[in-house]
Amino acid sequence: MLREIVFDTETTGFNPEEGDKLVEIGAVELVNHLPTGRTYHQYINPGRSVPEDAVKVHGLTDEFLKNYPKLSEVAQDFINFVGDDGILVAHNASFDIHFINYEFKHLGFRTYTWDRVVDTLEIARNKFPGARNNLDALCRRFNIDNSARTKHGALLDAELLAEVYLELLGGAEPTMSLTAEDKVVARAELKTESKIYREPRSFPLNEEELQAHKTFLKEKLTDALWLKEPENNIKTTAE
Repeated sequence: MLREIVFDTETTGFNPEEGDKLVEIGAVELVNHLPTGRTYHQYINPGRSVPEDAVKVHGLTDEFLKNYPKLSEVAQDFINFVGDDGILVAHNASFDIHFINYEFKHLGFRTYTWDRVVDTLEIARNKFPGARNNLDALCRRFNIDNSARTKHGALLDAELLAEVYLELLGGAEPTMSLTAEDKVVARAELKTESKIYREPRSFPLNEEELQAHKTFLKEKLTDALWLKEPENNIKTTAE
């Protein structure tokens, strides 16, 4: 079973080493490239002011964030959602993973190694060299509706990225859609424990049926290949 966590973050800036902090994490679970309907979303009180330039990007103000928990209170929830088997998928993953690892490490939580990370920006650049490959451009390329994306938002961006990711892999089947109806279908398909098990059945022949079968083989299949004697002149080696 392949389990992937498509995620996005919002922050106060670009450099955690200079004191910038996470303010939002959103994630979507895929199993075998199918959305399960499970998501993770958390706003985070960064414990510092949010610069105006960052507010213009994601709209998360000091006033809005002040009553949300600190990262130290909710980091374990994200770690539990990712689990031990989750592959992390992000757009420009070096930014998001660097931020998460930097903050998690300083708080004493586990960090993530790069062998568990997929960068959709790198995939897009390899597939469409020279083209614009930000999330909005890829949504337009693949006809994915991103009209609700008036500002950056971690969960919405993760949901859009999940659709983009499936297209980058070669095109989503109808059951891979992130519509609510298909999420229900995908969840149902994953519940293999609910499948009905049937005991194997046997169909023994009675004596009359057995004799009829033997007669058919003897009288009707006189030219069957398995009844012929092997020819002595068949060559077994190349001359």
